[in-house]
Amino acid sequence: MMRRPLALLLSLALAFPVRAVDLPDLGDVGTSDLSTAAERRIGDEIIREIRWKDAAYLDDPEIEEYVNRLGHRLVAASDKPLQDFDFFVIKDPTLNAFALPGGHVGVHSGLILAAQSESELASVLGHEIAHVTQRHIAQIVGKQSQAGMAMLASLLIAVLAARSNSQVSEAAIAAGSAGALQSQLGYTRDYEREADRVGLQVLEGAGFDVRGMPSFFERLQRGTRLYENNAPAYLRTHPLTFERIADMENRVSSMRYRQVLDSSDFGYVQAKLRAQAGLPADAVKDLESRLAQQPRDATQRYGLARALMRAGRLDEAQAMLDKLRGDAPPSAFIEQLGAEILLARKDGAGAVRLLGTAQKRFPGSRSVGYALADAQILAGMPAAAASGVRQLLNSRGDDVRLWQLLSRADQALGKRTAQHRAQAEVYALQGSLPAAIEQLEIARREADADFYELSAVDARLRELKQRYRDEKRDKQRFGDS
Repeated sequence: MMRRPLALLLSLALAFPVRAVDLPDLGDVGTSDLSTAAERRIGDEIIREIRWKDAAYLDDPEIEEYVNRLGHRLVAASDKPLQDFDFFVIKDPTLNAFALPGGHVGVHSGLILAAQSESELASVLGHEIAHVTQRHIAQIVGKQSQAGMAMLASLLIAVLAARSNSQVSEAAIAAGSAGALQSQLGYTRDYEREADRVGLQVLEGAGFDVRGMPSFFERLQRGTRLYENNAPAYLRTHPLTFERIADMENRVSSMRYRQVLDSSDFGYVQAKLRAQAGLPADAVKDLESRLAQQPRDATQRYGLARALMRAGRLDEAQAMLDKLRGDAPPSAFIEQLGAEILLARKDGAGAVRLLGTAQKRFPGSRSVGYALADAQILAGMPAAAASGVRQLLNSRGDDVRLWQLLSRADQALGKRTAQHRAQAEVYALQGSLPAAIEQLEIARREADADFYELSAVDARLRELKQRYRDEKRDKQRFGDS
């Protein structure tokens, strides 16, 4: 089970104490604030560790795309609609969500499944968004003055150090996490109430049912009696009181009533998570039972089709999908599942045709774009994949999945320089500059590039080497402190 990332990293930080004065651009302690640039830098370091080194990170483009679409709908209704946010999912059955510095918001798969409506899920995301827009982490640091600055400095060093030394003793983690959490709780009760208030405003502004917040939180509160001393993770990291729930209910009573239907994508995400859980045979039984109780529910039919595919029962999965297509409105979830079944049948050309049509129908879907490029590579059409991916990279140059696909396509085409050049961007975005530099040096030694491509490789190599020297200098300066 994954520990709450911020609490874990704070505990790791105890092993790497530094003086706060040596961490650049953290802001002025006297202003009781942490610079937004520093928040983003620290958050970016943490999220790289989670995405590329933590097995609990859910690397699923469809689910991540949905959570980001939901999250950014809420952000657009906040008082900071232009602030950068990034939403991701952790594979963990516990009920938890958390905000990291710089606008990175994580939600556990267990919490998504526990939500009984999309408005309930949105209420938790709105609460976390409020923690970020109200700059609660920065205020915690400011209130702790130099101690708080040292805490954030140590946090950053712990993340950097973890890249080269992941052997941190469990005893050190256990000893540090309780103290780190204790120090956070001393400042979070007022912030929790503010996040409730602001989160409700965001929820209402985004067009969701505001009753979703008190109903979900009240259900979590009732659940604590079942857990006894082992309360759900969300309640341990977000202290919940009867007064807070009463305050939410009072605020909601003065807001306009709005009945809001869940989007079909919310149901598809929940069904996909269920189809992926446990053993394939158990997932099939679970979704068969759910479909028997709700025979007209398209999302349960989708989940069963996906579970049947996972169990290798492709004919049954295809039959279930055909029924779903006849009843449900068009959906990118349905088309991508159809393509996966075709690929499992070794029909790469059919998958490409299906996804090509889906891309025209859902042009804004990133997950469909990834799936199409992947199918093209598997179907022996790497040139088409490389062309499509390069077009997408023109506007999404920081998309690591696109660079991974481009590297695979160039490898299939036998373009070795281009392959290593693309792989270098993958490593750079993952925060591994030495590996990125090595890939570019390999690219320089290949003999299949023209003058212009080699010039681009040389320019990028100089840039990354300078970044690596700067990072080593900063790390050495912190280590000597």
